[in-house]
Amino acid sequence: MMAATNNKEPQRIHPHKFTLWVAMGSIIMMFAGLTSAYIVKRSQSNWLEFSLPFVFWYSTATIIISSITVQLSLKAFIAREMKQYRTLIGITAFLGVLFISLQLVGFYNLESRGIPLFGVKSNSATSFLGIITGLHIVHVLAGVIAILVLFIKAYFSKIKNYSSVPLEIISTYWHFVDILWIYLFIFFNWPR
Repeated sequence: MMAATNNKEPQRIHPHKFTLWVAMGSIIMMFAGLTSAYIVKRSQSNWLEFSLPFVFWYSTATIIISSITVQLSLKAFIAREMKQYRTLIGITAFLGVLFISLQLVGFYNLESRGIPLFGVKSNSATSFLGIITGLHIVHVLAGVIAILVLFIKAYFSKIKNYSSVPLEIISTYWHFVDILWIYLFIFFNWPR
């Protein structure tokens, strides 16, 4: 009797997914370096202690909800429920913009409390907050733009491409920026 052989080739990762994972690794290293520098700098005598505005809690809830909606949009796309997919991807984009807006409201709140993020009157504590959260906002904005491209394609593309790879990539990235924000939020709120 002849033994059955397994002729299956190993499953390869899509090149765009691989590129995303490399990019996310680089982003992790950047934020790890910035938060490490924050920890080192925090031991200086002129470090300003302040609490984050409460609006950052709202922005955190917003990005967590957006992570749920992007996952549901992927599920709807795979099930070919295009109306539900369009709605959910649109909600995700809206929540991304809302997250950015709430972050900016938080910055404004600090400024109005006499805690400037940048400039002559700022402290390195506030500058670190501004740089780190500002870089995160840039990454969220990149995700929002990618989501808006998918949103526009869902409504106006004449060629119907049912490959879920672009949405899988954006969904992975969106979950990544969500987890990154949760890390940063805990990091900035951790008792000293």
